[in-house]
Amino acid sequence: MKSIGETIANLRKEKGMTQNELAEKMNVTDKAVSKWERDLSCPDINTISKLADILGVSVEELLKNKKKDYSNTKVKDLINLIFKAIAVAMGLQLWF
Repeated sequence: MKSIGETIANLRKEKGMTQNELAEKMNVTDKAVSKWERDLSCPDINTISKLADILGVSVEELLKNKKKDYSNTKVKDLINLIFKAIAVAMGLQLWF
């Protein structure tokens, strides 16, 4: 699934806008738009509606791809390790 940053970048490009043009319309810096598109930050909740309007989509459509794919093996391994650590801390011996 796409991240919100990828979605913003794709929609902006479909509209033929530069990051600077989108930034001007949103009253933010082009650095802010760049951070959104690289998933280093997200648009403020109060500006999501305006962003969706500028990009020509609904808020739901803009946000629908925000889910992260947690099927990554490293994430599963980390979760398993956390459960084992909790069990050890509780004095339980569980076999996973």
